[in-house]
Amino acid sequence: MNRKATALDVAKLAGVSRSAVSLVLNGRGDGNVALESQQRIREAAATLNYTPNKIALSLRNRQSRIIGIVSDQVVTSPFDGNIIAGADAVAREHGFVTVVMDTELDGSRDEGAVETLLDRQVDGLMYVTVGLRPLHVPANMERVPSILANCFDDRPEAGVGAVIPDEVRGGREAAEHVMSLGHRDIAFLAGDSLTPAAPRRIEGYRDAFLRAGLPVNEARVLQVGWDIDAGFHGTMKLLDGVGAGRRPTAILCANDRLAIGVVLACYRLGLSVPQDISVMGYDDEFRVAKPMVPALSTMALPLREMGAAAMTALLGDVTQHRAQLDDHRVPGGSGTETMVPCRLVVRESTGPVPAER
Repeated sequence: MNRKATALDVAKLAGVSRSAVSLVLNGRGDGNVALESQQRIREAAATLNYTPNKIALSLRNRQSRIIGIVSDQVVTSPFDGNIIAGADAVAREHGFVTVVMDTELDGSRDEGAVETLLDRQVDGLMYVTVGLRPLHVPANMERVPSILANCFDDRPEAGVGAVIPDEVRGGREAAEHVMSLGHRDIAFLAGDSLTPAAPRRIEGYRDAFLRAGLPVNEARVLQVGWDIDAGFHGTMKLLDGVGAGRRPTAILCANDRLAIGVVLACYRLGLSVPQDISVMGYDDEFRVAKPMVPALSTMALPLREMGAAAMTALLGDVTQHRAQLDDHRVPGGSGTETMVPCRLVVRESTGPVPAER
């Protein structure tokens, strides 16, 4: 019967010791094994189709090459799966695999999920959430290098680093986009203050007016909710019975679903988008923003980029952690917060200010 080649088989074929094979194929041959012998070892390994046993290698190196990911609902939600996809791509590129556990928004399961992953000897942990929010970080996360993605440590002095979207900059760039089209009377339909994203996007909207030297009309800022019906009713309240000279020429929305409600309300009132009113979404939600009629201009959340940035930072911490343990030093954590910019996506729902205004 055919059997899998071993390191000893490679050593016999190459005419070297088994330890030399181990050094070369584990990347430690330079300075320890002659260059000619290194070449013979690689050729022998290729001839025998030999690959090192990853489990044995991880035991020797005291590394599992596994990263555990805990999500609140990302696995079962179609919205933010790209965060995990971005993280997994970086992990695979560096020879790591990811194991994901989903708590399905049950915070009582957080520590249990982390403990399950720690029992699998993961080298690091990432916590990912569907929406931007503060997280009561499970205490056992800090037993290994850890990072947060799309959430941040709720402690005053954060112990775990975070990678989050730059919502203030996103709100500002959304407002600056419609300002570049000539709009000055711009309303903002926001979500609610229960989530950090809404106030940060409003802050960006106000910042755009400040930078342009224009006053902010606070009556144009309405916190209505996050769904299509909230956008519809908020727009009806804003526009119904208002003449052309008194209605805003552009409406910014805290997400794409609100923007759909705005467009539906405009149609109900006999107004065209963007000819009469420009409408701007936020999130660039898959199968929502682009297929909409008209296709929504929006700010795309950097989901995949956040996952990739978080995993890159985490793997760096894992390497540093290993070095500190090898030097018998106690590894320290870092509560650094990294902001990833959103991306402006211009489509058909925004246009120049109406000529009569």
